[in-house]
Amino acid sequence: MASAAAVLERLDAPPASLLRNDACDTSSLAPPPAAPFSDAQLARDAVTALIDEAELTPKPALVDRRGSGAHRDLDLAIMRRSAHALEPTFAALARTARRRGEPSALLRTELAQIGRAGEQDMMHATGGSNAHRGAIWIIGLLVAGAALETSSSASMRMHGPGAPNHPDISRVCTVAAQIACFPDRFAASSDSHGERARRRYQVGGARREAQDGFPHALDVGLPALHAARARGLDENTARIDALLAIMSTLDDTCLLHRAGLAGLHAGQRGARRVLDAGGSSTPAGRVALDALERELLALNASPGGSADLLAATLFLDMLAHRDASRS
Repeated sequence: MASAAAVLERLDAPPASLLRNDACDTSSLAPPPAAPFSDAQLARDAVTALIDEAELTPKPALVDRRGSGAHRDLDLAIMRRSAHALEPTFAALARTARRRGEPSALLRTELAQIGRAGEQDMMHATGGSNAHRGAIWIIGLLVAGAALETSSSASMRMHGPGAPNHPDISRVCTVAAQIACFPDRFAASSDSHGERARRRYQVGGARREAQDGFPHALDVGLPALHAARARGLDENTARIDALLAIMSTLDDTCLLHRAGLAGLHAGQRGARRVLDAGGSSTPAGRVALDALERELLALNASPGGSADLLAATLFLDMLAHRDASRS
């Protein structure tokens, strides 16, 4: 299968004459910094969110700086390689969304094609390990939504002439959800771990999360992150508590796949116990977090879906902060 970059090249290849400028060779110069909400910058933000999530420590039964958690085929180096390998995919998703200009069945199909090629790039970078398949869907849709929300044409349609092309985070999620609601006409029948768990346990999964507007990022993760910062907690602790808030309410298909309802209930109840004890920064909260990790490891269960939504939370938080700095 072609790479994500190759897929985009076929979809939107400029004439070769526009790519050459022999009279002014600037190959030795450093590239200019990306605009705040350009395709390149959105892709970099997406990669940064994935790496920040992976490096966050300590996370219960997930890959972090201490080790592999419940994952035998993943470690922090693999997670980093996977994230970096996806940067061209995220840039391609943003560029295609901006080119199409609005959510549509055609855009959904093109984004899916790029996403599937990105999965192959990821698998090549990780030696066959699934580090970020769910994140390609979740973060990729948000990247596309942000590209649409910050494009000049979309901004004029949504907010009127002269409106600034910076993102409304809620609107980014709404636009991304609109894309997710269109069918992928060329998708093969999915038999992924998450899809099997979704069908077996009759839960929404990543698909429903996207179609509903990413509520566990927008309405759970971000408020928890902001509340922890407002309490004066350090950034690492604030992000851990945001992850726990997501875990406490999400029907995480990764937990369901690995350990069934026992794994899901262990993750949700254990996360609530940490939060009820005052969060991961308190002595009682740290004891509860350690107990949660031991229980999940005993079940060989990992809250990977919650981790993907924490990465989505961090991506949205970066968009909001960049917007505030521009304002």
